[in-house]
Amino acid sequence: MPMAHVPRLEARRRAPRVNLRGTVPATVQLENGRHLAARLHQLSKTGGVLELTSCLDERAKIRLTLPFDSGTPCPTAEMYFPMRSLRGYLQPFRFTQVSEDDGQILDREISKHLQQGDTAAKPVPRLGLQPPSSFLDSL
Repeated sequence: MPMAHVPRLEARRRAPRVNLRGTVPATVQLENGRHLAARLHQLSKTGGVLELTSCLDERAKIRLTLPFDSGTPCPTAEMYFPMRSLRGYLQPFRFTQVSEDDGQILDREISKHLQQGDTAAKPVPRLGLQPPSSFLDSL
């Protein structure tokens, strides 16, 4: 199955994101083959946020397994800087490679949750170019 790189969106336009609030279990496979359990908190076409019991190194390369009703995509991703939470760590990631089939599954799941109103907080429109208020806003 051919692999496609994740498309870059214009700097002013963010990919739609959905809040899954940890309802989707995920499996993280590290480069050394080790597997970790995680929960998916936020998802967009370009990446998302995982809840982990222990944080991963920033820039770690991983393969995610995301069991959705419509299929189980297994894209590769790169981890970003973790943030401490009440139950461990919230750690953002960016997809690095997504197959065409996996991309279609992710699109269907994001669309389904957008229709259900599971959107992440919407940014306040700003005039001019300003840096994001937090790192998560840049995903």
